[in-house]
Amino acid sequence: MVNVILAIVLLICLITDIKSRKILNIVTLPTIIFGLFFYFFTTGVDGFLYSGKGLLVGLSLLLIPYLLGGMGAGDVKLMAAIGSLMGSSFVFYSFIYTALIGGAIALILIIKKNGFINIIKSTFFNVVFFRSNLGSMIIAKDKKGSISFPYGVAIVLGTLCTLVWGVF
Repeated sequence: MVNVILAIVLLICLITDIKSRKILNIVTLPTIIFGLFFYFFTTGVDGFLYSGKGLLVGLSLLLIPYLLGGMGAGDVKLMAAIGSLMGSSFVFYSFIYTALIGGAIALILIIKKNGFINIIKSTFFNVVFFRSNLGSMIIAKDKKGSISFPYGVAIVLGTLCTLVWGVF
């Protein structure tokens, strides 16, 4: 039953994040509450603690990137909801898959925007002349030149990878 709820929540969040770049509170907050109550009523206090620990781990994994302005609050709440439903171990491995998938998506977008040859030339120039600003070719200083994408896509794909393949 929890896997079905998770799949529905992931599908809704994927659609809304792609369409409007938002992960809605109307989806994540009831999911968090459902996870806490479901485990409390099925396994008692131990279940509540299991769900609560997953909630806290999911929340804490993306809290720093959110505070630094790297992602929206909806992404953080989605990871907390996943933790509430599936527990701390699951949400941690889901985060690992999510980070790998998000990094791959970001790399593809950077290469698409800047061109592969330009990135190789810039990296070669920076290494040969010992320039210390290697990050400047990836992280834009202005919002106009920055690259962003709906991170909920990476969260959904990372969570699905964890569901399908489990832990490493």
